[in-house]
Amino acid sequence: MTLPSSLFPGWLRPAGLAAVSLLSACSVGWSEAHDWVSPAPARTEAVRPLPRPTGPGWDATLWAGPQSGPPASPDARDCDRAPQAFELDGPGDAQALQRERRERRERDDGDRRADRHGAAKAAAESAVAGAAPSGRTDALRHSAPAAAPALQPDERAAGPAPRRPRDEPVSAGVVDDNADFGAYLAYRARNEHLPVRPRDVQERYRLTVHDAAGRPVADAQVSLHADGRALPLWARTDAGGQVWLHPGVMPGGAPALMEVQVRKGGTVGRALLQRGQRDALQVRLDRDLPLQRARLDLVFLVDATGSMADEIDKLKRSMRSMADQIARLPSRPDTCFALVAYRDRGDAFFVRAHDFGKDLDAFQRSLGALQAGGGGDYPEALNEALHTAVHRLSWRGDGATRLVVLVADAPPHLDYGAPYYDDDMQGALARGIKLFAVGASGLDPTGEYVFRQAAQYTGGRFVFLTYAKADDPSSGPGRETAHDVGNYSVESLDRLVVRLVREELARRPAG
Repeated sequence: MTLPSSLFPGWLRPAGLAAVSLLSACSVGWSEAHDWVSPAPARTEAVRPLPRPTGPGWDATLWAGPQSGPPASPDARDCDRAPQAFELDGPGDAQALQRERRERRERDDGDRRADRHGAAKAAAESAVAGAAPSGRTDALRHSAPAAAPALQPDERAAGPAPRRPRDEPVSAGVVDDNADFGAYLAYRARNEHLPVRPRDVQERYRLTVHDAAGRPVADAQVSLHADGRALPLWARTDAGGQVWLHPGVMPGGAPALMEVQVRKGGTVGRALLQRGQRDALQVRLDRDLPLQRARLDLVFLVDATGSMADEIDKLKRSMRSMADQIARLPSRPDTCFALVAYRDRGDAFFVRAHDFGKDLDAFQRSLGALQAGGGGDYPEALNEALHTAVHRLSWRGDGATRLVVLVADAPPHLDYGAPYYDDDMQGALARGIKLFAVGASGLDPTGEYVFRQAAQYTGGRFVFLTYAKADDPSSGPGRETAHDVGNYSVESLDRLVVRLVREELARRPAG
């Protein structure tokens, strides 16, 4: 229901709906076509087609974060075309980076050889000491076999991980940190020491938008305002007409009283948000909106470094089955697929993307050509890959459901500079993109924190592989995990992905 103007303070009180629409278009930066105006980026980067680009590497972002204004709205009309492929170089000189990585690997190999030699020598000494008279306690004390050095995270690429049988299922669990928000805040408090980019999400408000007929309004544009200015927080409602708003993420803090503006189909609705109030807000638009066929834009964002061979092979084997199951969902979605793969600086590629297309065979060929390789240190180029997925792909507008499935086993590099994942999780919310982050074997506590942070903020879920023994990925599928989670369900990973898509699309109004 639209709030009467008498409830608004003077600086928010509209003279009428048309006046408010015009005022809002000026103050928020909406275009006359009731959409966000794409801010001109300070720098732009040419997206180059395959084969490998030879020009400058990664040196710019398409969106500089909330302080630069709202990101461009998704506006592609369709994806009924051959998927366009492009590739992005990493920051810095590629040859120098490859030389640096080669030298680092040679040093690591030398260290490992020295460690193995030392362990063998200690074992031999131990055997000799074992035959010494019992009085030779000094020999016994110094002859204990040296423990084999623990494999450090940055040595993942030194040798292949144990491969699971080809047809063995991959089991996975899932948690919804928005559904059990208290447990999520407790988890964050336990891990506040981790080297991440924290954002304050303790204060949150759930906004629900309906049309005049009471149906949920998907993909409605949401902005916050105070003192006649737009605040650096933007969002779009999901398939069920809902979105979580977190004022605490705004730099410098949020004012005590804000106006929430909602726009869809040329109609504007408003509500007041008083900080500290109950956490539910409702806005009803004053017109019926037409029902549309479900449209799904689905991106697989994949870490393609050497430790991800099993997960990539599983995705290749199960992709067609997942696509067929999604096509048979009750909503019969019109689905477009895209792929973004990434490695790290100095590898064969930095970020490689295949833009949206409906041709599943073409998508399968792109996925089939992807091989695991490279890596070396533990963090990878997740920041830049997420930025590519959110801002460089041709997301469809006009009510599409937009999902990203991230499959990775390492956190992002935070020492490369912008873009940063926390800015792009805010950009994802502004563009109506939910992130479902899948933690593969080997994901450390920092990676778990980052994955859960992005999934919770965008309204997605944190998914994690499970095993018969929590700390042994070679033990086969099971219900155990080393992650800091509780109250989770387990099923095969491909079925879980399909279920998450089904649940998201099921929130759309029937018709």
